[in-house]
Amino acid sequence: MSKTREQMMVPRAEPRTYYDRPVLKKPVWKWYIPAYFFTGGMAGASSTLAFVARLRGNDRLARRAGLISLAGIAASPVFLIVDLGRPGRFYNMLRVVKPTSPMSMGTWLISLFGPVSGGTAVSDLTGLLPSVGRLCEALAAVLGPAVSTYTAVLTSDTAIPAWHDAWRELPLLFAGGSAASAGAAAVLITPADDAGPARRLVALGSLMELAAERAMEQRLGELAEPFKSGKASTPSKAAKGLLAVGAAFAVAGRRRPILGKAGAAATLAGVALTRWSIFKAGFESAEDPRFTVQPQRERLSV
Repeated sequence: MSKTREQMMVPRAEPRTYYDRPVLKKPVWKWYIPAYFFTGGMAGASSTLAFVARLRGNDRLARRAGLISLAGIAASPVFLIVDLGRPGRFYNMLRVVKPTSPMSMGTWLISLFGPVSGGTAVSDLTGLLPSVGRLCEALAAVLGPAVSTYTAVLTSDTAIPAWHDAWRELPLLFAGGSAASAGAAAVLITPADDAGPARRLVALGSLMELAAERAMEQRLGELAEPFKSGKASTPSKAAKGLLAVGAAFAVAGRRRPILGKAGAAATLAGVALTRWSIFKAGFESAEDPRFTVQPQRERLSV
């Protein structure tokens, strides 16, 4: 008599490794890297917001978004260089152009994006060479989306399970968070009458990040455990609450500007905490052999 499907199934074994040691080495990145993700993402999205605001004749918002972009991209290389340990390591990455390397492409992106953002801000503040300033503004807007999302590609292009297997959703998550943080920063420093597009960007970006994160956790299945019950779970849950509050307050900010600014502050905190939770979840997934061994077994059994 042939065995049934249930009888032929082998019970799922607990993944074991040599002396129960991790299969992967956990990343050597420090807190500078999630800070780099946050400031770079905000800078890239702010450049696009500035360009669109300029096209619509909202020069006040365009100027402030441009300054936010410059501040963000000025801080990003500092965080990266501090984490690398020596400035020379950053400069050496500019010696080659490697399209297949997210790190190489990212280094070139921020190296090009910084000067055009600076040119935009200087021209706008001084009134000098306005045509050059507008060209720089357009170039920054074109590069902005890539600056905002390449760090998601960089993160997922690793062997860390919680990052690698989230390659589909991470770019969308980073894009939404970058847009939300750019809008939030602009709301905080722009008069309420001119900040309408920024408030809408806060709401749309926050909802996009929340939707992408939910889709990521559902698709990851067991690999999403570090986000739900590990050390990353507390900042992850707090981020979701702050982003939801930020989106709601941003909508209400049209009539009550103080609520808009409160929502902007909540949104900035939420985006930063999301970056931190993703960072910490990666460490936990690298340390636990289950998240490396079990997915490999499942792929082999297909």
